[in-house]
Amino acid sequence: MNPARPLPGALLCQLDEIAEPGAKPFYFREGEALFLGFVVRQDGRVLGYVDHCPHTGLPLAGITGRYLTREQDMLLCGVHGALFRIADGECLAGPCAGQRLTPWPVEVREAAVYVA
Repeated sequence: MNPARPLPGALLCQLDEIAEPGAKPFYFREGEALFLGFVVRQDGRVLGYVDHCPHTGLPLAGITGRYLTREQDMLLCGVHGALFRIADGECLAGPCAGQRLTPWPVEVREAAVYVA
């Protein structure tokens, strides 16, 4: 396991810090180890994913900082344009079609987002 990955129960942010719909990145460092994750909020659901495109290995938002398409209905890889379903991280279009983003379990408690 990545030593920089936050442990279950770690507070990530207040729920109102994530737009509806929207996404928020999180970066953690422990020595040389780095963990990148993001949380996406849509239709009352909050889901977390490791910020790592299965095709390039790079973070999804790239230099644009955007995780969602203009329509805000899919996750977008800013590096090569792959499209991922928000609900389960499956790639529906692009060079990694059929692959999935790695889930990062999160939960909402008392209007705050925590690592599950």
